[in-house]
Amino acid sequence: MLFDHDTASDKAIGGSGLLRDAVYARLKDEILGCHLQPGEELREQELAGRFEVSKQPVREALLRLEQERLITVLPRQGYRVNPVSLADARDIFRFREVMEPACAADAARHATDAALAALDSFRTFDASKSDFIRYNRAFHVAVAMCSPHRRMREEVVDLVAQADRLVLVSIGTMQGRDPDRLIAEHVAIIEALQSRDGRKAARLLRDHIADAEKRVVAALSRHAVVL
Repeated sequence: MLFDHDTASDKAIGGSGLLRDAVYARLKDEILGCHLQPGEELREQELAGRFEVSKQPVREALLRLEQERLITVLPRQGYRVNPVSLADARDIFRFREVMEPACAADAARHATDAALAALDSFRTFDASKSDFIRYNRAFHVAVAMCSPHRRMREEVVDLVAQADRLVLVSIGTMQGRDPDRLIAEHVAIIEALQSRDGRKAARLLRDHIADAEKRVVAALSRHAVVL
């Protein structure tokens, strides 16, 4: 069955009348969170019924997702969630290796003391309150949000979400992964930012992301994701 999750919340949201942007945001979130699996087929009529809207906002949302290369249009059939590819994985992480260190360097120069102090909440990780992927995403987004440049911040938020999809698809990246070591790397980045050492913060963040790229690409290779 195509949509067998979050049915209660879907009805509650649909009852309020979803606009095109809301349909787009929900579908994108489900694709990046792997609630809609790579290769899964989508149909306008079924989505419209699920969200309790007409087919028009669904069609427009799907076309936006196609432009972002998250889905493919299947002529006379519908749409398909695009599979994860090694090329995409490398592109996403290489882009992150440029954008996130730049945000960190700017944050060290321009962020308020209060904004940088708020990063202290990421010095520890409580597995009873959150999963590590969510914690990790929140950390990277929080660092980016300390940058004064809105477009860079927004780009990083999207890149980190897309990287999370790679991690979820390549479950093998969780094996052999030491959360304590990764949290220690976060702490080092936080301390560099709070010391206003933008060059060090950028270097540490770049290395941190590069290591993540190696783990994810290796796991995807083992899973034979080679498109």
